[in-house]
Formats: sequence, C-alpha cells, structure tokens
Amino acid sequence: MAIRQIVKEGDDVLSKKCRTVERFDSRLGQLIDDMTETLHKAQGVGLAAPQVGILRRVVVIDVGEGVIELVNPKIIAYSGEQESLEGCLSCPGEWGYTRRPNYVKVRAQDRNGNEFEIEGRELLAKAFCHELDHLDGIIFKQKAIRMLTPQEAAELNS
Repeated sequence: MAIRQIVKEGDDVLSKKCRTVERFDSRLGQLIDDMTETLHKAQGVGLAAPQVGILRRVVVIDVGEGVIELVNPKIIAYSGEQESLEGCLSCPGEWGYTRRPNYVKVRAQDRNGNEFEIEGRELLAKAFCHELDHLDGIIFKQKAIRMLTPQEAAELNS
C-alpha cells in the first residue's frame, strides 16, 4: 500500500466526469488499498478516485464503522433532508453548510465486481452524496448554501 497525493481544488481532474470501472483486477485492488491508507492518514471520512488523480468511479468511505469500498456506485433511492457542515480533503481549511438527503441507498460493485446495495443515514448518507458528486466532477462548494468565512473556519479548525 502507498499514500497517494490528494489533489487540491483548482486541479482540472476534480471537474471531470469519471469513467466506469470495467476491469476488476489487482490494479483496482491496489488503488482501493492506497485510497484507504490515504484516507486514514488524512483523517477524512471519504475519498473518491479523482481526489488522487484517477478518473475512475471508485470511492472509499469510513465513518468509524469500517471501510466501505464502492466501485461504479449509483444512488438508487434517497429521502429526507439534513443541513449540516461539510468539508473536503481537496479543499483544506474550507467549510460550508450543505443540504443533503438524510437517507441514501447506493448500488455498487465491490473490488471483485460483485454487485451489492448499501444504505446510509445522516453522516453516511452525506458521505455517499459528497463522494459520488466527486465522480461527476462536483465539489461540495458547488452545493453549499453558505460557506464559512475564513475566520469561522479558522475557529472551527483550532
């Protein structure tokens, strides 16, 4: 495994749509392992492949209950609403309030190509939406209803 460089806002890769994963091989497994290690080192909740410079539909999420690996994920159901503070490893030090569904159901494949469905509420639902947005070239700031001022963000980070 290896720690990968996290791409920062302004890099073109973050604004591009990702391609579907078609080959479920050791290279995909290595990418997922590297992304997981990178996510944990950065102390984040989720990481999408474009955030490490790879335009593939791959996401890893860990909200404290173990790593969830999603390949070719799609949101197939959602309900409710939550308004909460959100940040991004690609936008360090920046925070904003977003409105996301409070419940999300995702259909995806695992690293071996097996299809499965997973449900999430609250933080996990928000993480699903945030990371899947990355796969379509969208960062949370585009969905923010209000960004924190630099002073508010600095207070939050201290």
